[in-house]
Amino acid sequence: MSVLDLPFIAELTALRRDLHAHPELAFQEERTAERVARELTGYGLEVHRGLAKTGVVAVLRAGTSPRAIGLRADLDALPLTELNTTAHRSQYPGRMHACGHDGHTAMLLGAARYLAAHPGFDGTVVFIFQPAEEADGGAPLMIADGLFERFPVDAIYGLHNWPGVPVGCMAVMPGPVMAGTCAFEIRVQGDGCHAAMPQQGVDAIVTAAQLVQALQTVVSRSIHPCDPVVLSVTQFHAGEAWNIIPAEVVLRGTIRTFKPAVQAAVEATIERLCNGIAAAQCAQITVTYDQRFPPTVNDPTASALCRRVAAAVCGEERLISDAQPSMGGEDFAYMLAEKPGCYVWLGNGPDGGGLHNPHYDFNDEALPVGVSYWVMLARTALASGGAP
Repeated sequence: MSVLDLPFIAELTALRRDLHAHPELAFQEERTAERVARELTGYGLEVHRGLAKTGVVAVLRAGTSPRAIGLRADLDALPLTELNTTAHRSQYPGRMHACGHDGHTAMLLGAARYLAAHPGFDGTVVFIFQPAEEADGGAPLMIADGLFERFPVDAIYGLHNWPGVPVGCMAVMPGPVMAGTCAFEIRVQGDGCHAAMPQQGVDAIVTAAQLVQALQTVVSRSIHPCDPVVLSVTQFHAGEAWNIIPAEVVLRGTIRTFKPAVQAAVEATIERLCNGIAAAQCAQITVTYDQRFPPTVNDPTASALCRRVAAAVCGEERLISDAQPSMGGEDFAYMLAEKPGCYVWLGNGPDGGGLHNPHYDFNDEALPVGVSYWVMLARTALASGGAP
């Protein structure tokens, strides 16, 4: 391994734990943004605030090349109550850094600090601290606020810690790496009646229950087995009394795919099932879709660059290049739709319940690995004498 010797690692660890203790939800990252901006200013970077409400962007220039790259970290926490008992556990009930964004922010700050003191590159590095990754779409809002017009880059790079992958290992894959996400809502309209006289109404609960069962066949019987798809019903809302059959049931859930054509096929099949079950039960069923994040797709050339860098940092034997893509979503996809780039996974050690778990905590042993990766990526992508 070729991990940098970071004289400020104790300070960086303390910073990460401070962020963990003070989690903030999407577009509310005021304290976090203030801490990030203060750190970056202290390193001597040009700092800009206010993109996507609480986003922070910093610019570091070295040499004379017009080339530029963007490095992105996310700021926000999750609406979850932490169950850890560490000294740096969340101080706010109902808010928790259960996805490691505190670690992502700390690592990118560490890279900015190191590169400001020891540039070793020729061009411009744009450090992007994005709010609201967790379902609220901070990335497209930053883009709409002029991110790439104000801070032009030739490529964009992202990173996520990955529980279950050993510390000191990284996973770099070309092509799709995270799924596109779509939320759906299905409203089943029946005819409410007395629970003792069901023949007088149209039972929306029975109809919805049939639909939940039927939806399980969408993936297994309507989509090609080689096309990864997840369809999960996650909410079933109905009724308020034990002796009334309600008139309406609301189902909600999520669809995860990697291809727009597959997403369209899933939606068409859902519509067909809804129409058939509605006709059979004399009910009315309507479906609405909320397209959230597109698939996160890595550029082959950028992936090859990141693979070389990860191998240099971690060692070829600790580089994973054949990992299965995740069905989780990531709004970094919007940035990759605008610029070529690559999104990699950084080993976080034993699973420990995985991401979005109330017992999760970022592994501080991964901090120097992530900082080293960012530093070497900047120096490699913007090597002196490189193509403009």
